[in-house]
Amino acid sequence: MGITTKIKMKIRFTYIFLFSLISLLLGCKGQNSETQEKTAEQILGNPDYLVFSYGAYREKTREVVPTIDELKEDMRILQAMGVKIVRTYNTQQFSQASDLLKAIQQLKSEQADFEMYVMLGAWIDCEGAWTGSVNHDKGSIENNSAEISAAVELANTYPEIVKIIAVGNEAMVHWASSYYVKPKIILNWVEHLQNLKKTQELPEHIWITSSDNFASWGGASEYQGEDLTALIKAVDYISLHTYPFHDTHYNPAFWHVPEDEAGLSHIEKAEAAMLRAKDHAISQYQLAAGYVLQVDPGKAIHIGET
Repeated sequence: MGITTKIKMKIRFTYIFLFSLISLLLGCKGQNSETQEKTAEQILGNPDYLVFSYGAYREKTREVVPTIDELKEDMRILQAMGVKIVRTYNTQQFSQASDLLKAIQQLKSEQADFEMYVMLGAWIDCEGAWTGSVNHDKGSIENNSAEISAAVELANTYPEIVKIIAVGNEAMVHWASSYYVKPKIILNWVEHLQNLKKTQELPEHIWITSSDNFASWGGASEYQGEDLTALIKAVDYISLHTYPFHDTHYNPAFWHVPEDEAGLSHIEKAEAAMLRAKDHAISQYQLAAGYVLQVDPGKAIHIGET
C-alpha cells in the first residue's frame, strides 16, 4: 500500500474533523533554538505551510479521547502533508488539547526536524448554554473561566508550541442559538489575556484572537457596534470564517445550473459552481474586511475556516 493511500485511509478512519485554513505559516526546517523562538507573527502568512483545524476523535463521542500515541500518529501524517500548525477548540472540557501538546512535545524530542505549532481554542458559552434558559447577554462564568485558565496554563507550559489563543469558536454568530454571546463577553476575555501578556503572566509573543463567522466580524450590520469595534482593536488579528456551502444550505437555488450553463458538460458545470462558491467566499470576506479595516486599517485578517 502506497504512502498516499495510507494517508488517505488514516485520515478517513481517524475521524479527524479538518477545515482547511488559508491562515498559513513561515517555518524553519530544523528543530533548534531559532525554531523554538518562532512567534505567531512569523508563522502566520506564508503560503508554503498549511494549517488545519483539528479534532482527533475516533469515536462518535468526545468522551472517548484518543491516546497520545494516536495523536502522535496523526501529527506525523499531518507533517507529511506539509501542515505546520493545528487549531483546537476546547482546553479543559476534554483532555484532547493537553494530550495533543504532550504528543507534539514528545515528537519534538524524538525527531530533530519535527515542527508543529498550536492555535489553542478556548470554548466560550453563554449563561444557560445548551438549555431552555439561555441568556446571551451573560457568559457562563464557570465554563468560560475554566477554559481561559486552562488556556493560560497550557500556553505557559508549552510556549514553544502554543502560538495563538482563540477566545471562542463561532461564539458570537446568532445562528449558534444554543450558546452564543454578545461581543462584550469575548472582549472581556481578550482584554484579560492581553493584560496577562503585559504583566508577563502569559508569553508576550502569543497572539490573541477570536474565531468567528464573517457576519460576526461586521460583515452583517446587526453585529456592528461599540463592543465589536473595541474587540477588533483588542485582538492581534481577525480569524474569519466563510462557508460558501454551509451558508447556502437554506438557499439551494445557489447551486442550480444557470440557463447559460445548461449546455456545459458535468465537469464544466461543477467547475462553474466552484467558481461561484469562491466568489461567494470572497464577497463575505470583503463585507467583513470593509468594516474591520474601517475600524483598524492595519488589522491583519486570516481565514480561520472555510
